[in-house]
Amino acid sequence: MTPPRPPALSPLSWRNPLAALRASVRAKLLFLVLAPLMLGFPIIMGLTWYWGETYYHRLMVSKVGSDMSTAHGYFERVIDNVGMRVTGLANSHELALALQLEMLDAVLKARRAEHALDFLNLLDVSGRVLQSSGNLAPGSDRMGWPVVAQAIRSGSDSVIDLFSADELGALSPALRERARLTLIDTPRAVQDGRRVEERGMVIHAAAPVRDARGNLVAVLEGGVLLNGNLDFVDNINAIVYREGTLPLGGKGTATLFLGDARIATNVRLFEGERALGTRASQVVRDHVLRDGRTWLETAFVVNDWYVSGYEPVVDSLGERVGMLYVGFQEAPYRVAKYVALAVVATISLIISGLGALWTLHWARSVFRPIERMHATIGSIEAGDATARVGRIDSRDELGRLATEFDRLLDSQAAQRAELQSLNASLDRKVAERTADLAAANAELRAAQRQLVMREKLAAIGELTAGVAHEISNPTAVIQGNLDLMREELGAAAQPVANEMRLIHEQVNRIRVIVTKLLQFARPGEFAGYVEAVDVNAAVADCLVLTRQHLARAEVKVVQQLLARERVQINLQELQQVLINLIVNAVQAMPGGGTLTLETADRDPATDARGVRITVRDTGSGIRGEDLARIFDPFFTTKKRQGTGLGLSISHTLVERYGGRIEVESAPGLGATFTVSLLAEPVYRNDTAPDGRGADDSTDAHAT
Repeated sequence: MTPPRPPALSPLSWRNPLAALRASVRAKLLFLVLAPLMLGFPIIMGLTWYWGETYYHRLMVSKVGSDMSTAHGYFERVIDNVGMRVTGLANSHELALALQLEMLDAVLKARRAEHALDFLNLLDVSGRVLQSSGNLAPGSDRMGWPVVAQAIRSGSDSVIDLFSADELGALSPALRERARLTLIDTPRAVQDGRRVEERGMVIHAAAPVRDARGNLVAVLEGGVLLNGNLDFVDNINAIVYREGTLPLGGKGTATLFLGDARIATNVRLFEGERALGTRASQVVRDHVLRDGRTWLETAFVVNDWYVSGYEPVVDSLGERVGMLYVGFQEAPYRVAKYVALAVVATISLIISGLGALWTLHWARSVFRPIERMHATIGSIEAGDATARVGRIDSRDELGRLATEFDRLLDSQAAQRAELQSLNASLDRKVAERTADLAAANAELRAAQRQLVMREKLAAIGELTAGVAHEISNPTAVIQGNLDLMREELGAAAQPVANEMRLIHEQVNRIRVIVTKLLQFARPGEFAGYVEAVDVNAAVADCLVLTRQHLARAEVKVVQQLLARERVQINLQELQQVLINLIVNAVQAMPGGGTLTLETADRDPATDARGVRITVRDTGSGIRGEDLARIFDPFFTTKKRQGTGLGLSISHTLVERYGGRIEVESAPGLGATFTVSLLAEPVYRNDTAPDGRGADDSTDAHAT
């Protein structure tokens, strides 16, 4: 017998891969084999990308942080070096001799040029100018500078100070002109309207001048203007980014800022032109100058992205007056990173593709027996009972399964012939039994019709009793408010305007209650209008609606309304439940007592989100044997009042939204009813006609 040909994949299987996957073992095996490769590749590449980005960022931050430390150290040494030069000159024999021979002017000018200082001033012990290498007038007070005061008090010091244009001009017009810098509009910088920077950042040093006995006889003040000091930033750049420290053709830069303006830099604005007067970006300015923090991150510098380090420069008064910057271009490193990731992705893709092809080739030995068995099943379903799998070369589990499958088909063929002979006798017996069942079915249908009729009559009785009971409560409220209107109306209707509104609401409530009776009988067919209800406001409204009952019974009301959560429920249904519980509690205290109303949010750690409403009275309580029947229709402990449907209907309404009513009571100790409501309702359509669910808890007074 020729084995059936394996079916080819239909066009539908290509259009609907999920259907093919569910219907084909071959498709499932292919998915199991290829899924690790197809899913593993993007996962591995995603992790590689994430780790590459993370470690690349850490490496760049670590590199620029190290560069920033080196630049900071060099800057400190430059400041100290200026101080040492001033101190060395203050302690020199030449200066002491000049003081004696009154040759100060020549000595100061000569030594200022020799020590590469921009100004030298000799001051008396009170900080006033004795002699200046520039244009500073004798007698000018320099005591306002902290570095001068420090030299007079205790010893030498060198700091960063910010000089105004006038202060620079007093020292020398040339210094004022050197400091003057035209500001250039820069992308991402703060635009504050300034066009010129005229202030100067100065390394300011002062040292005491003492005689042979060690007495203070004068103070030597000197400094170096950093505005336009290109040698300073070039030296920083040469130290931090010496040859070989930046691979991939990277270029390092260094800059000194006064505020957010570049006053000395080797960053290029155009080819060969330095970016003097350009501004730092706003995010860097806020981070460093405003917040006083060091920036170690990529930043937009003039016209490109740099891995940058910025730290604040603080003057002698403790104010942040500028920034020191080092950084290198990010582009070469970013390109190298993307190239490396692309190489890894390509290699991984090639390996995954080769692995998939080899896996598919190996899997063909598994697919063939399965396809043959599948084709045999299809032939049998088409009506060819003689179809068989045939000889399978595979000697694995699938080969044995195919052989046993053929044996099973042969056994079924033999059993089928035997069953056909038995069917004829069975048909005769079935015909005999059918006649007997027809007679029995007629009797059963008659009994069912009687049972349905009885259930309908019982439901009609419950609904009729419920209408009579539920209309009594709003009618009583209407009557109470009408009595109050007669007592207080007088010539003006304003004092009873609220009661007139309540009359309208209660008439409407009568209509709603009739609808709720139908909901009670068929809860799955009705759904009230649901809204987000503030249970505290609902309790307060119910107290207004029942205050005549409370006043007549001399019941004291205690409220603890602490709930904050809102619940999704029909407001009128909730009022119906609460009014029923309040009226029941008042009737349980005919001689007066205390009615406690509490609301609280449910604990989200132990329960679903929602609200609990507690109604507690100090009445006579409920007997233990009555608690088990408290929600049964027509059950009541008040033989001359009510119909016994109030709590049954209330229970049905609460459970419809997934809530529950619970009760705690004992004879002589009053009763406590707790209504638990969900913030998001879980609607129940399987509530039994008696208002009790499968997990019902006994609860409340009998009405």
